[in-house]
Amino acid sequence: MNPKVVSLLGLARRAGKVYSGESQVEAMLKRKKGYLVIIAEDSPGANAKFGQWAKELNIQVLLGGDKEELGLAIGLSPRAVILIADQGFADAIYKAWDHLG
Repeated sequence: MNPKVVSLLGLARRAGKVYSGESQVEAMLKRKKGYLVIIAEDSPGANAKFGQWAKELNIQVLLGGDKEELGLAIGLSPRAVILIADQGFADAIYKAWDHLG
């Protein structure tokens, strides 16, 4: 995962705009909240569950990194899924992610 994305994820978490783990993300999606969902590549179950759900709600989805990387990026234990609840952070992370390839 590129350093700019890791930095933005850390900032978003400190700003209280990151929800992580299946239960928190599920609660936010049930309320139709969020602007970006990031799913770990090594979590096919989370991808199947949250990827389609987010797309149905017109929330952007990124697939990348592994659970360990996602957890480290937000300063927590390994996470399969992260939701960004701020439009500005979501846009910045999405743009930074695009520059990977």
